[in-house]
Amino acid sequence: MMKILYLGPECKRILKHLKSFGDRVSRTEKKLTICEFIEPNYDFIISYGYRFIIPKRVTDYYKKRIINLHISYLPWNRGADPNFWSIIDNTPKGVTIHFVDEGLDTGDIIIQKKVELEESDTLRTSYEKLSNAIEKLFMNSWIKIKDCEIVPEIQMGEGTFHYSKDKELYRTLLINGWDTKISELEKKK
Repeated sequence: MMKILYLGPECKRILKHLKSFGDRVSRTEKKLTICEFIEPNYDFIISYGYRFIIPKRVTDYYKKRIINLHISYLPWNRGADPNFWSIIDNTPKGVTIHFVDEGLDTGDIIIQKKVELEESDTLRTSYEKLSNAIEKLFMNSWIKIKDCEIVPEIQMGEGTFHYSKDKELYRTLLINGWDTKISELEKKK
């Protein structure tokens, strides 16, 4: 039985999937201290939508045992609001599972998949499609990930990175908030 720490908002289907293997899973969204990470000595840490940077001391301690589920096709759209930036910057759309290192979304790629979005999609439906895709990719790949059966690849190229505040310059384009259609954003950028 593995001891797994799940970082981020509750995702019932991933948590159910992890527990189906008989593993003990703890979950939190709060910012943890280094001791809270290290003292329990987890077998694996999974981050999905976690809002805090994991300290280098923790990533060093858990080398190749912390993964992040990110709704972008890395190295594109590291950081905040990846579905928004994939449209604004016209970069590849997709999802990536990668190891966590001291950088932000810079770790070696374990597995990734491109995702097609439709012009009729909104920012909200694109987020839902990407979230669904990453969750399915994770559940289909988890056994191979935890058993180290997938050879990770170093991220190639510079890619892109955005903070949440970067979106402020484009706020006027969000005529219907997160229900703004992708086609509207593509016309106005």
